[in-house]
Amino acid sequence: MSKGTYYVTTPIYYPSSKLHIGHTYTTVAADAIARYKRATGYDVMFLTGTDEHGQKIETVAKAAGKTPQAFLDEIVGEIKDLWNTMEISYDDFIRTTEDRHKRRVQGIFMKLYEKGDIYKGEYQGMYCTPCESFWTDSQLKDGKCPDCGGPVQLMKEEAYFFRLSKYQDKLLELFETNPDILEPKSRINEMVNNFIKPGLEDLCISRSTFDWGIEVPIDKKHVIYVWLDALSNYITALGYPEEVDGKFAKYWPVDVHLVGKEIVRFHTIIWFSILMALGVPLPKKVFGHGWILLEGGKMSKSKGNVVDPVVLIERYGVDALKYFLLREYTFGQDGLFTNEVLLNRLNSDLANDLGNLVSRSVSMVEKYTGGIVPSPKESTAFDGSLIDTVTSASDKIDAYMNELNFSGALEEIWKVIRRTNKYIDETSPWALAKDPEKAPVLDTVLYNLIESIRVISVMIQPFLHHTSQAIWEQIGLKDGELTVWDTVTTFGLYPAGGTVQKGEALFPRIDIEKELEALEALSAAKRAEAAKANEKSESAPAKKPTAPFKPEITIDDFGKLDLRVAEITSAKAHPNADKLLILQLKVGDTNRQVVSGIAKYFDPEKLVGKKVVIVANLKPVKLRGELSEGMILAASDDETLALVTADIDDGCGVS
Repeated sequence: MSKGTYYVTTPIYYPSSKLHIGHTYTTVAADAIARYKRATGYDVMFLTGTDEHGQKIETVAKAAGKTPQAFLDEIVGEIKDLWNTMEISYDDFIRTTEDRHKRRVQGIFMKLYEKGDIYKGEYQGMYCTPCESFWTDSQLKDGKCPDCGGPVQLMKEEAYFFRLSKYQDKLLELFETNPDILEPKSRINEMVNNFIKPGLEDLCISRSTFDWGIEVPIDKKHVIYVWLDALSNYITALGYPEEVDGKFAKYWPVDVHLVGKEIVRFHTIIWFSILMALGVPLPKKVFGHGWILLEGGKMSKSKGNVVDPVVLIERYGVDALKYFLLREYTFGQDGLFTNEVLLNRLNSDLANDLGNLVSRSVSMVEKYTGGIVPSPKESTAFDGSLIDTVTSASDKIDAYMNELNFSGALEEIWKVIRRTNKYIDETSPWALAKDPEKAPVLDTVLYNLIESIRVISVMIQPFLHHTSQAIWEQIGLKDGELTVWDTVTTFGLYPAGGTVQKGEALFPRIDIEKELEALEALSAAKRAEAAKANEKSESAPAKKPTAPFKPEITIDDFGKLDLRVAEITSAKAHPNADKLLILQLKVGDTNRQVVSGIAKYFDPEKLVGKKVVIVANLKPVKLRGELSEGMILAASDDETLALVTADIDDGCGVS
C-alpha cells in the first residue's frame, strides 16, 4: 500500500557545454531520495530536464555553425547518455523546446497577463548574457555580474514585465511564518537581507532582440524570457495549466526542489511570486546545496580542471561514485574534491568495511559449514547488541533522509556495517570452529552475520543498487520478499539452509599511490588539451570570407541531374592515391563503383551501411586506374566534410 506521493525535481540544465561532476551532484542526490522514497512505499515522481532557450544558446549554436535545435539535440543527447550511464532513475525528462512545455508556458503567460500581473513597458539595465540576467548598478560587483563575475552591457528594449514588486511583503511574511520552506536556513537570511528588503523591482520576462524562445502569444515580436519559461517546467511537466486534474493534482505541491545555491534566488523569490500570482500552492521545500570545489576554486572547462564523472565510473563503478558524492559532503555546504579524498573514502568504506565484511562472512560459511547457512542455536553475549544496532537503524536513516542529510543516513548504515565487523572480532568464528562443542555457537554467529548482511544489502539499495544485487548473489537471495525495505526492522528472516557462494570482491582495494599517479596523468592530459584549445581559440585567424558563389543556374539546369540514394556496401583505400576511396554502392537493384576524394575525412569501415546521395548520370571516368560511375554529394567548410545522407530504405530517384 502506498504511503502517498513524493515529487522531487532538479533544476533543468542549461546545455551549453559538457557536464562535470559538480553538475551531477544535484541529480545524484535527487536520484537517491527518489529511490529511497520508492523503496519505503511512496509513489514517486522524479523530474529533470534541460533549459533550452535564450540568447546564449542562439549565440553558441551560431558559432558552432548549427541551428539552435540541431545544436541542442546533440548536447541534450549527451546529457541523457550521462544520466543513463549514472543510472539516474528519473520519471520524466522535460525539454523546454517540447510542444507540451511551450504551449503550457504560453497559457501561464496569458493567465498572468489577464490578471494584470504582466504589463508592457521598456527596460534599461546592465545585462549578463551567460547568466541571462539583468542587474541594477547597485547589484553589480566591481561593475561585473554578481553571479558569474563576467562583463555586463547596457541594454534598452521594449519588454513585458511581471509585477514582482507586488509580492515583496508576501515573501517577507512567507519566510517569517514558514522558515522550513527554504533550507539550509542561512539561505533565508541571504534572500531576505540581500534581495527582498532592499526592494524588489518588476521582472523583465520577455525579449525582442533575439527570437530563440517561446513566442509571446499576444505579441509575436517578443519571446518569453528565461525565468518564466524555465521555472514553469516544474508544473508544465505535470500538465498545468491545461490538465489540472491528473498528475498536477496528484503530485503538486512538489516535496522538494533540489537546486545549487547560486540559483536559490530564482527558485524562491521569482518562482514563489509567480506561483502566488497564479494561485498555485507553493513548494513544500527548496533546498539549496553547496558546490563541489577543486583546489583553486570552482571547476572550469576553460581551466581544464573539471572532473569527468564518466572517467570515474569507468575506473571505480557507478555505485562508488554515487556513494562518494553522497557520503563525503554535507549536502548544504561546499566541499573540496581531491583524488586522494575520493580514493581514501572508497578504500576505507567500500573496500575495507563493506567489501571485507561480505567477503570474510561468506568465506567462513563456505569453510565451516560447507556453504550452507545454519540455523541459529546457542546465543552469544554479543547477539543482543548486534541485533539492536541492525534493527534500530531504519528510523534514524528515515529521519536523515527526510532532512536530505545523505551523509548522515549513510553513516547510520555504516554504523551497522562496522558493528557487524566488530561482531566477528568479538565472537572469533575461527576459534569457535576449532572446538566441536562450540558448533552451536558457531552456527548462531554465522547465521547472524548473513542475516545482518541481508539487512545491510536492503538498506544500501537507494545508494548502491548494483552492490545490493551483487551481495544477494553471494548470499543466495533474489530480489523479492526478503529484499524489501519493510524487512529491515525484523531480524531473523534469512531462511536457514540457504546457500552462499563467494564471488568477486565487491570493491577491490585500490593502490592509492599508483592510482593517484594515473589520475594525475589523466588530469594533466585534460589541462594540456584545454590549454591547447584556448591557445587555438585565441590565436585563430579571423574566419575566411564566404567564397563567391558560382554563376546562377536555372531549374532546367538542375533538372538535368539524376540524384539517387545509394547504400555503401564496401569501402577501401585507393591503391594508387592517398586521398581517394573506392566505394561499392547499391543503387536500387543495380551496383556501381564510385571513386571519391574523401579519404582524409572518413574511416572506410565506418562508411559501410551509410545511405548517401549520388549524381547517378555523371559520365564515368577512370581515376588513377579505377572506374568511377558517378559522384557522391558532400559539403565542406574548409576544415570538415559532411556527406549528404538520407533516411529512406530504397534507392529511388529523388531528382
